[in-house]
Amino acid sequence: MISLKNIHKSYVTGTNSLHVLKGINLEVAEGELVAIMGSSGSGKSTLLNIIGMLDTYDEGDYRLEGQLIRNMSEKRVARFRNSHIGFVFQSFNLISFKNAMENVALPLYYRNIHRKKRNQVAMELLEKMGLSEWAEHMPNELSGGQQQRIAIARALVSRPKVILADEPTGALDSQTSYEVMDLFREINQSGITILIVTHENDIAHMTGRIIRLHDGDIVTDEINGIRRKQPVLQTLTH
Repeated sequence: MISLKNIHKSYVTGTNSLHVLKGINLEVAEGELVAIMGSSGSGKSTLLNIIGMLDTYDEGDYRLEGQLIRNMSEKRVARFRNSHIGFVFQSFNLISFKNAMENVALPLYYRNIHRKKRNQVAMELLEKMGLSEWAEHMPNELSGGQQQRIAIARALVSRPKVILADEPTGALDSQTSYEVMDLFREINQSGITILIVTHENDIAHMTGRIIRLHDGDIVTDEINGIRRKQPVLQTLTH
């Protein structure tokens, strides 16, 4: 499903260069639920952005469902991303002047789906989230947990193969965080691959696999608490 080989990424500001990812090797199978952990500056959000095709990489190979993500036109990248990936963010990123149903339906607008059809699909998802009665409420009329569930519904509306979530519980209290994670686990049971960036150990342990980054390298990779050996290419970079 997701394959990264020897991925390097640097950012240049003025005369300074910051080497953020230092030869990442990572394989994620279809249907996995994965947590990515690391301190600030470890490269976890950069890694997620590369997987989500929101950022480019300098060296290496990244393939999604066998498709090499390199040297694509912006239009092709956007089309491939929109058909394969859904995003969930810590700050929800809901549009303040659109109601819950309109926020969920928005990705379908960009795919030229007729309004009646996209609203129908959005309402079906809101019903599954237990939020149908809030369909016409604006984001500022909703709790943090409700807003995040709407954001998750928006990520699902295009039927993606992968969901990428960047600190999705960071703005929520503990109980609501666990409810959101239960929702992610339920979605994962349908076969959707999910990667979650988090700094919270209890949230990470609600997934099946925990990858820890430090200074741009994967330092541990555990499945159900069992540490995996690092790929050969990764060990050779040290």
